[in-house]
Amino acid sequence: MKKHWYDYLWIASLSYLILGFFNIMFAWLGLLCFLIPLIISVAKGSKLYCNRYCGRGQLFGILGGRLGLSRKKDIPGWMKSKAFRYGFLIFFLLMFGQMLWTTYLVFSGAQGLREAVTLLWTFKLPWHWAYHGTVISDGMAQFAFGFYSVMLTSTVLGLVTMVLFKPRSWCVYCPMGTMTQLICRAKAGDYEA
Repeated sequence: MKKHWYDYLWIASLSYLILGFFNIMFAWLGLLCFLIPLIISVAKGSKLYCNRYCGRGQLFGILGGRLGLSRKKDIPGWMKSKAFRYGFLIFFLLMFGQMLWTTYLVFSGAQGLREAVTLLWTFKLPWHWAYHGTVISDGMAQFAFGFYSVMLTSTVLGLVTMVLFKPRSWCVYCPMGTMTQLICRAKAGDYEA
């Protein structure tokens, strides 16, 4: 089977995680993983990003499939349910909103920069080596710490479900996948999401 340029986007996902480990400002690049799927689903009414361009899904496919790090079991039915997927999306959006609020507080000067990455929305990991001070405001750095936290947390969740179930099990309940699916269904006039 012929390989295309987009078959190598897993390298971008892996590079993102590595670069953010050493310099947190690279976390801003993760916005592409949020904006591009939304733009594609609004413009084309399809989940083309999820199906073809998602480097994270590709990475899980390689780790779980080719490298055999997955048990290759079916994901439980409750994780496929609308209630779980929409509940996780709402929870994810609330956590994202909390991250934006913290960023706002730092931008406004009401709070100082927290040089930490929060893993699984609970565990604060010191990450001070990844920020070396820049001409950019502390608010920009705070957003980077928060956004990297979101991306690292979702990667860890994806890795756990990859190991326990099929390689791309994360894709079943990925908040971006759920949002793009809702957009596509709304564009198609199908409100039975």
